[in-house]
Amino acid sequence: MANKEAVVLIGHGGTARDTPRPLIAELKRLEAERQARRELKMSSREAELDKQVREWPRTPDNDAYKLGVDEIARALAPKLGGRRLVAAYNEFCAPSVEDAIESLVEEGYTRISLISTMFTRGGLHAECEIPGIVAQARRTHPGVQVEYAWPFDAGYLADFLVGQLHRAFPSSAYIR
Repeated sequence: MANKEAVVLIGHGGTARDTPRPLIAELKRLEAERQARRELKMSSREAELDKQVREWPRTPDNDAYKLGVDEIARALAPKLGGRRLVAAYNEFCAPSVEDAIESLVEEGYTRISLISTMFTRGGLHAECEIPGIVAQARRTHPGVQVEYAWPFDAGYLADFLVGQLHRAFPSSAYIR
């Protein structure tokens, strides 16, 4: 039987502009306290706040970042050879990367490839958190191939950036 394949496009995630600030402040405080204790598992209150912030209603007016990730997803989807594409977020927006993986597993996907919009090394999310999520998903679902297309090659990213300079400023003579 062939693998049923999906791709998860991961964005950082941001809060909706109209999310109540005290809600975000309490969530960040609880997260900082948990991290200071070096604990991975959220308290029930932190999990409740995380859910509220992630599921806050999104519109183009209150979350331009999500709109941008959705735009990339729409452009990427037809280039994936029929594989299912799901956008997910590290924080502040739903679905979480973990929830996206779980949903795909429940739908019978046996190969799930993750790719991040966070390109540079040294970032906590791309370099630490996502690999941890992948490792946990592999332990939880040993029959599912979960892979992460990271890190990005610096030369590849340089070519991408020069291409963008060419598109933005076509009359300039950028060297390839």
